[in-house]
Amino acid sequence: MDKDSLLLKKRFIELANRSYMENRFTFTEFLSEADLSCFYEALPEIGSVPYTLSDDTDQERIMVRFGSAEELGYTEEFPIAILLIKPNAEKFADKLTHRDFLGALMNLGIERDVLGDIKVFDKRAYVFCHEKIASYIIDNLSFVKHTAVKVSIVTEIPEIAEKPEILKLVQVPSLRIDAVVSRAYNLSRKDSIECFLQKKIFLNGRLMENSSKLIKEGDRITLRGKGRFKISEVLGTTKSGKINIKLSF
Repeated sequence: MDKDSLLLKKRFIELANRSYMENRFTFTEFLSEADLSCFYEALPEIGSVPYTLSDDTDQERIMVRFGSAEELGYTEEFPIAILLIKPNAEKFADKLTHRDFLGALMNLGIERDVLGDIKVFDKRAYVFCHEKIASYIIDNLSFVKHTAVKVSIVTEIPEIAEKPEILKLVQVPSLRIDAVVSRAYNLSRKDSIECFLQKKIFLNGRLMENSSKLIKEGDRITLRGKGRFKISEVLGTTKSGKINIKLSF
């Protein structure tokens, strides 16, 4: 484990201990999938302190909350705000990408760990961020590239702005994770195994180095740099012994 991972692991343990000793909820910042994998590695040292993930199904960057309503006698929501960034005049706006919005936010001097997912839709972006930074972004973000924008807080993302689910039906010789990754991204088996050696594969938020691990329905697999998909359904075996599975991206 490298120095950054050791520091992050120490941070998780400190937050868990603080929640237990001070009888209150504590929260991490937004975690990448690699950070989340580090969190799972820290669990044996965290012990029995309860925790909750802000969203482990749809969001790529999530928070961890230590503490539980049952033990503390109250509840506290995750300190996450959703910001809508939209052009002042959409008709004349540039075509803006995820990178454009992220770059504009980072240019404000904001650390990446206070920013969650950025969902781009039709020249607009819905940004998940820590509540403590929301007002700063609203007051200071006025341009994305050459496009003048305005920022406001919203309570939810409209369904039309959600990324449409893409389904893919594939046949695999087995439910080994390397075989599934190979078919999901049209990689050779050799290239698929190389991804494991390079520590690019995550299974349900955990770094996966075992390329022969068997997967099941509901599992989420990420190939860093390529994206994430879910095993939606195992459909059965063909006469030739191949297994049909449905993937959702």
